[in-house]
Amino acid sequence: AAMPGGARGLYRRILLLHRALPAALRALGDRYVKEEFRKHPAAGPSGSSKSHLAEWRNYAALIQQQINEDKQNLKEKTVYGIQLTEEKLNDFRDEQIGQLKELMDEATKPNKKITISKDSEHKT
Repeated sequence: AAMPGGARGLYRRILLLHRALPAALRALGDRYVKEEFRKHPAAGPSGSSKSHLAEWRNYAALIQQQINEDKQNLKEKTVYGIQLTEEKLNDFRDEQIGQLKELMDEATKPNKKITISKDSEHKT
């Protein structure tokens, strides 16, 4: 299903912005954005589609701002995203709360890094 031009441009912009994020955040963000835009392929002039695109525009602006701050701030580690208010959470549907829970679980998983010690190198 094709997205209207505005939605397609926003989708591309977000994926481009994600390139500046740390690898784990980029992978998580890309997967979530792709899933969300697939769920809302006909994002056109209807009310829910307008609010969907408006929220993604806000997200893109926030990420752009945080990336710019990260580039200027060489010493401290930038924290990406925002803290959701209780009021905002109360506006979410049960399905959205479930998605947030899944995102939180995925984002807070311990890093599963593979390390190779010198002892494990193949010797001939």
